[in-house]
Amino acid sequence: MQKTICIAGMALLLTACGGGEKEYDATGVFEATETTVYAEQNGALLTFSVNEGDEAVSGTEAGVIDSTQTWLKIKQLGATKEVYQSQKPDMERQIAVTRQQLVTARQDEQRYRELVADGAAPSKMLDDAVSHVKVLQKQLDAQVSALSTSTRALDKQADAADVQISQLRDQLRKCHVVIPVSGTVTEKYVERGELVTVGKPLFKIADVKNMYMRAYFTSAQLKDIKLGQKVKVLADYGDGQKKEYDGTITWISSRSEFTPKTILTNDERADLVYAVKIAIRNDGYVKIGMYGEVRI
Repeated sequence: MQKTICIAGMALLLTACGGGEKEYDATGVFEATETTVYAEQNGALLTFSVNEGDEAVSGTEAGVIDSTQTWLKIKQLGATKEVYQSQKPDMERQIAVTRQQLVTARQDEQRYRELVADGAAPSKMLDDAVSHVKVLQKQLDAQVSALSTSTRALDKQADAADVQISQLRDQLRKCHVVIPVSGTVTEKYVERGELVTVGKPLFKIADVKNMYMRAYFTSAQLKDIKLGQKVKVLADYGDGQKKEYDGTITWISSRSEFTPKTILTNDERADLVYAVKIAIRNDGYVKIGMYGEVRI
């Protein structure tokens, strides 16, 4: 009888000790991929349709920054380019006279060459005709060179105007605030009508549908986890309220780090732990910064 009581006492003790074990393998904090949208131009925010809690769709316009000055510069450069184009010389027309004179001089040279060969004209007349042809040829070459140089210079100026117009069109495009990724607007930093500058944050978007927990595991636990592994994640709402989600390990840090003060691991005596990301599909109840637990 005494032996039976002793065994029962030991069993009770083991049950009590077992009840003190943790029901999780690691803890962490829920995070989401967040994107901050910044102003890319200076000016007044003419329209701004973003509000906290809105579902933002990638590629849609969220606001417009005043672009009046940019438009005016584009029109001015367009007019300047037209001036450059109008100043380009008509080479064929400007060298037509000299070219015709050269044709006539060559005909005269040929005629005098025949006359001198027949002895009907002195050789000096042929020499003068040859010299006249050479002079006209040099004049024609000089005109073509000068006109070509002028044309190239005007073309370069027009090209430079095109580059400036392209730069201004890019600035004009950046006056339109476009949502880069889909998600939920979590923070809004400006209001319509405010003057914004390049680099000023406008709003923040978070992908709260596809969240992840950043948990910390000790080196002894690494042998039990791998990329792609399915685990259970529990969101902790406090007062013992928890909700379970299916999670997938998507990243394991290759470097150890000291245990964050807010994180408790299965082995609290370990100083070094490894960060692990576990992806979950959020049903709308998990919030950024909420604590959770992981069960392998």
